[in-house]
Amino acid sequence: MDVKPRLNPTRPDFWRSPVRSRWFTSVLGLALLVGLPLLFVTGLLSYAAYNPGLGVPNDRTPDKGILGFWLFPWPTRPYWLYWLTQSIHVIGGLTLIPVVLAKLWSVISRLFALPPARSVLHALERGSLLLLVGSTLFEFVTGVLDTQLWYVFPGSFYRLHFYGAWVFLAALVVHVATRFTTMRRGLRDKPDTTHPDDDLASPDPTPATITRRGAVALVGAGSLTLFAVTVGQATGGPLRRTALLAPRGGGDPGPAQNGFQVNKPATLRGITPTETGEHWRLRLTGPYGRELSLSRTDLLALPQTRAHLPIACVEGWSTGNQEWSGVQLAALARLLDEDPTEMYVESLQRTGAFRAAHLRTNQVADPRSLLALTVNGTALSRDHGYPARIIVPNNPGVHQTKWVRHLTLGRRP
Repeated sequence: MDVKPRLNPTRPDFWRSPVRSRWFTSVLGLALLVGLPLLFVTGLLSYAAYNPGLGVPNDRTPDKGILGFWLFPWPTRPYWLYWLTQSIHVIGGLTLIPVVLAKLWSVISRLFALPPARSVLHALERGSLLLLVGSTLFEFVTGVLDTQLWYVFPGSFYRLHFYGAWVFLAALVVHVATRFTTMRRGLRDKPDTTHPDDDLASPDPTPATITRRGAVALVGAGSLTLFAVTVGQATGGPLRRTALLAPRGGGDPGPAQNGFQVNKPATLRGITPTETGEHWRLRLTGPYGRELSLSRTDLLALPQTRAHLPIACVEGWSTGNQEWSGVQLAALARLLDEDPTEMYVESLQRTGAFRAAHLRTNQVADPRSLLALTVNGTALSRDHGYPARIIVPNNPGVHQTKWVRHLTLGRRP
């Protein structure tokens, strides 16, 4: 019996699953060829939403160089755009995990094939494959860790994920250019018949326990299951209870939390009741040194505006639309006899990232952009930013600054 040679993964007969075939790999490859570029595009849109052109503290990758050629000023309309793109990015990424793993399993024999390179074209293909596998796994692992709120990165998640995405795109372009014809041939193969020139099929397969069509259906069922147990955190409402694998799944909090999800509570960010009590004042500073100090009572005495807006976060979850009420940011600018302009927002928060943020002129000028004081008819809870927080349409959640203490008109030097 020829047993020992089969322990060598460089031998074709080491990989004996009858499911592996050019057709099986091509079907999975086609799904990823549609899904992965969509994740790349929505990821870039998510990064643009942070308005990195405004500089620190918004810019999380200050050395991006020419890779920032595509950036554009992020709009405030439609107000649900960031929610949509980030939901597709996160929920779509989680849904594709079974497809990625199945695709890697289907071609693992190719990683051990000898010789490593038979020609220049083959070397290019193998190199792009290694970069593609590495960057794909890196993007998925870091993305899942971020969505599960496990911040264990040796640096900025945004910078790591940003550069990983560009490495992935470059490798994908080369890989598709060298393998597209093979994928097209594979899609024309009969699913349960091994083609004579199929180099992914085992020359000595074990007896089949599942058909190749069945294996594709199994992968699809895994993807649909992941979709079902995560999508509720983005849609909210009754479906939130079905988001079993999402950190923002389950039922909504009670009235003490204004009836909707909290991302980071006040205690975690070092906010004390004394700071947010009766002695709290909002400092409003203009470009020529003019300054106002306003109490919460002063702010409530100003004309109040209502806006129905969600908070949508980079982790892919959303609060759904809430009814916010407060003072328009543009009206606060006019208190200093200034037209709406860029604004620098600072929080009482002392720990963690995003203690401050820049807002663009179009964001400040939008009539729905508020220094919110109440939500759903009641005062903000302390965890939701009492005594005042920023609410801007189509803005990432981390830039909807809570516990605001200082607003400065114009860009910070």
